[in-house]
Amino acid sequence: MLSLFAILFLIPLVSSLSLHRHRRTTSVTSPIRGQYESVTTGQYSMLNNLWGEANATSGSQTSQFTSLSGTTIAWETTWTWTGGSSVKSFANIQLDVGINEQLSNISSMPSSWEWSQTSSGTVVGDVAYDLFTSDTAGGANINEVMIWLANFNSGPISSVYNAEGQAVPIVTGISLEGYTWDLYSGSNGVNQVYSYLTTNGPITSFSGDIYPFISWLIDNEGVDPSEYLTTAQGGTEATTGSATLTTSAYSLSIN
Repeated sequence: MLSLFAILFLIPLVSSLSLHRHRRTTSVTSPIRGQYESVTTGQYSMLNNLWGEANATSGSQTSQFTSLSGTTIAWETTWTWTGGSSVKSFANIQLDVGINEQLSNISSMPSSWEWSQTSSGTVVGDVAYDLFTSDTAGGANINEVMIWLANFNSGPISSVYNAEGQAVPIVTGISLEGYTWDLYSGSNGVNQVYSYLTTNGPITSFSGDIYPFISWLIDNEGVDPSEYLTTAQGGTEATTGSATLTTSAYSLSIN
């Protein structure tokens, strides 16, 4: 029989082991395939979000969480779409904690994203963060801020296009978080869309703060700091082709 001293000695050890295991939780979920099917693990939700599938001739998409360790997750999505030139889906990871804060109350949004993409044939799509703001907490979208880490034969929404039909940036050569970006702006018919496109080629390993992309718009494009950040996501917009996006590590938080 254990002595009282031995029991008291073991209690903190067991507690420590329990906490250690909690920090290293691994979570694998079943694949999701439905148009608006989602699954939640930790502080994130995975949204399949086949919002434009009606514009496809054929196609499908499957998404799955593959692991969770603390606030870092891994996930994968495989998609194939044919027909039309519009976006068919935006499989993404949505942050569920810390949102609905006024922009003026946010000091930073640290994030890291390690990813790779394999494809078959010509692919049209992008890999991007997608942020939305509103004039009230949980309200209708006013502004959308996209940060494109990669552009695969796609193009951002713009208010100006050249003679070849290509979007024209409103500002070029913006330096943020160690990379150079061109900024595009236009309306999608519902809200204003600001899209930062990197000029450095695909950024498959990003580690930095994404809040400066918002604060730059506050300082230079008249975005109101009293607006609320209502949505913070990262994912892949898919238009046509076949591809698998594999994220080995993704994290995002709001301070």
